[in-house]
Amino acid sequence: MDLGIDGNAALVTASSSGLGKASAKALAREGVNVVINGRDEERLADAKAEVEEVATGEVVAHSADLTDADEVTALVEATVDEFGTIDHLVTSAGGPPSGAFLDTDDEDWQHAYDLLVMSVVRLARESYPHLREGDGGTIVNITSRSVKEALDSLVLSNAVRMGVIGLEKTLSKEFAPEVRANAVLPGPHETSRIRDLVEAGVERGEYDAYEDGLDDWAGNPLDRIGDPMELGNTVAFLSSPKSGFVNGTALPIDGGATGANL
Repeated sequence: MDLGIDGNAALVTASSSGLGKASAKALAREGVNVVINGRDEERLADAKAEVEEVATGEVVAHSADLTDADEVTALVEATVDEFGTIDHLVTSAGGPPSGAFLDTDDEDWQHAYDLLVMSVVRLARESYPHLREGDGGTIVNITSRSVKEALDSLVLSNAVRMGVIGLEKTLSKEFAPEVRANAVLPGPHETSRIRDLVEAGVERGEYDAYEDGLDDWAGNPLDRIGDPMELGNTVAFLSSPKSGFVNGTALPIDGGATGANL
């Protein structure tokens, strides 16, 4: 399917690995000019090379710390300098550390809020003037299925990510009709983080083999873990005019694991 976004420009944050990288690849494969982002220069360079393998547009790497307001502003400005505008904003960020409520201090809470919520606030605010200028600007926020169903020992993700969903819903009204805003709520996908955790489990003897570890992470009616490109392809679809009547939604991509009816 031709998504009709060839030649557009996108900024995808936290895209040097994981689901952000998969989203950048899916967009780049559709001909979108993409700025990818991360903090680790070496990993960012590797990601750029990987995205370029499938890209039919231009791929630019820009390092930035999403918890730093000035660096977020510079990231948006760099994207506009490269491509003249921003048609699509995809926000992603590394997950906060796991832990129970009584093991989580004020500093943990503040960092999680800056990373997960304020990064999206600043990115949306800085990008909006450019998003509204084009023909169908979009925002897609990558969050977590924890906003639908609280997960054990993930108090920061359970609580703080809800702020992104409230923001996304608000932007879907305030920025419309020029800009649509949606969110995706991933369950476990076979990212480098999951691979590392499974391999560590194999080394500790928790699993007999890597595939056994992946099966343990599945826990959904489809009985498998997700492929990151399955989420990336959904992000590309939500960024395209093919999803032109989808606005203000929060879409679980978890193989049906979430128990919530809505």
